Amino acid sequence: MPIIAAIILVITLIFVIWKPKGLHVGWSAGAGAVLSMLAGIVSLSDVAAVVGIIWNATLAFIAAVLISLVLDGIGFFEWAALVVARQARGSGKNMFVLGVLLGSVVTAFFNNDGAALMLTPIILMMVRSLGLGDRAAIAFAMAGGFIADTTSLPLIISNLTNIISADFFGIGFAEYAAYMVVPDLFSLTASLAVLLFVFRRFIPRTYDLASLKQPREAIRDVKLFYLSWAVLGMLFAAYLLSSLFGVPVSLIAGAAAILLLVAARNSGAVRPLKLVREAPWGIIVFSVGMFVVVYGLQNAGITAMLGWLMQRMAAFTPQHWERDLWPLFFPP
Repeated sequence: MPIIAAIILVITLIFVIWKPKGLHVGWSAGAGAVLSMLAGIVSLSDVAAVVGIIWNATLAFIAAVLISLVLDGIGFFEWAALVVARQARGSGKNMFVLGVLLGSVVTAFFNNDGAALMLTPIILMMVRSLGLGDRAAIAFAMAGGFIADTTSLPLIISNLTNIISADFFGIGFAEYAAYMVVPDLFSLTASLAVLLFVFRRFIPRTYDLASLKQPREAIRDVKLFYLSWAVLGMLFAAYLLSSLFGVPVSLIAGAAAILLLVAARNSGAVRPLKLVREAPWGIIVFSVGMFVVVYGLQNAGITAMLGWLMQRMAAFTPQHWERDLWPLFFPP
């Protein structure tokens, strides 16, 4: 049973990463889940348990993507990137630092996937429009993707894993932020230092501010732009109050997404129905499928085995290697 569960996991991961002929990751994960059920590793009750664990995180992710798509459609992120570029006052290093800080803020409020998908292409487009070259484009692109992961700690909504962990342990939004904001600041500082060191030769000294358009020119729907600020403010306030009333973050994010989509129905910059159709609904199948496959590892005893191995490795001492090393490979 453990060997079969491990093989199913490896095959599933290969297809998820490889994506032969553009196969959606949801289908690969779903097929892995079906194989686990056919092999008797998981049952329907296990699938129900998985759905109970991940539904809030998955729906919150879809809602965050819809919010990000509306904001992207009205030029919100491009406006923010242009503001950052102008605040840097022609200094390439300042622009790099402020771009990283912007990425961390977007990650905190729109999750790491939203930051990588929405903000990175805009910054890349801006870097190319300034004529800074491919080396600078690589630096800014790598920094955007890297910072989206390393600073996805501060809020429950910053990462799907945060939502799942908070739900599992019953941690509220404000309580989670109180514990994780400081570690996130340390992670941001360390990440920024590493990125500046690694890409120090790729970052241009200066750039021409005159070639940048004004931030207001990026806004495609002024009324919806200002409304979005009000919606985002209410959204964050609702997040803070969610723990008091036990409201799942997915319902709050979903309400904000619906409000923005309804408000955008008469906007020439956004096509709400098109955005809903293009939303990553396949993430639901992917999340359930992958969690079912991993749940199978638990049922097969692999996770318990790995936990035991980690405990033994933590207790390992060089002075008694013959006593501590042997059980790692030949458990009693």
